[in-house]
Amino acid sequence: MDARFTEIRPAGIDDLAAVAQIVCEAYSPYIDRLGKPPGPMNDDYAAHIAARRIYVGSDAQGVAGFVVLLADDAQFLLDNIAVADRARGRGLGRALMAFAEDTARQAGHGAVTLYTHELMHENRALYARLGYRETGLVQEKGFTRVYMEKPV
Repeated sequence: MDARFTEIRPAGIDDLAAVAQIVCEAYSPYIDRLGKPPGPMNDDYAAHIAARRIYVGSDAQGVAGFVVLLADDAQFLLDNIAVADRARGRGLGRALMAFAEDTARQAGHGAVTLYTHELMHENRALYARLGYRETGLVQEKGFTRVYMEKPV
């Protein structure tokens, strides 16, 4: 991770506005392609923060990216990951992915599962480059989602 980023830490309620701004930056460009706001734009981030499911990485300007992790006995799901426009291309996204994978491994899970919309081709290609393989196409919450998995 770029030395300009702080350690990844659990999000607090003071981070909510920054998380919401990053969600808007990251997902608004897909609205025209999908014909509606992507699923992450509808999530309850205050509830995720209260449940300690969001982890953030910051730079000198504040929260620069986050990851939402959902785990139970059966699955470790990387539910959402987003990086602020100002921080793209500086390694925070990869650091958040590695954090998710390390967290899954430490919790005793053998794989990380994630999903993206079938029309988000850039994400599908990025995840494939990071070692995730497609495992299924699912109609869920009004979206066609491609599920992917990576052994950890």
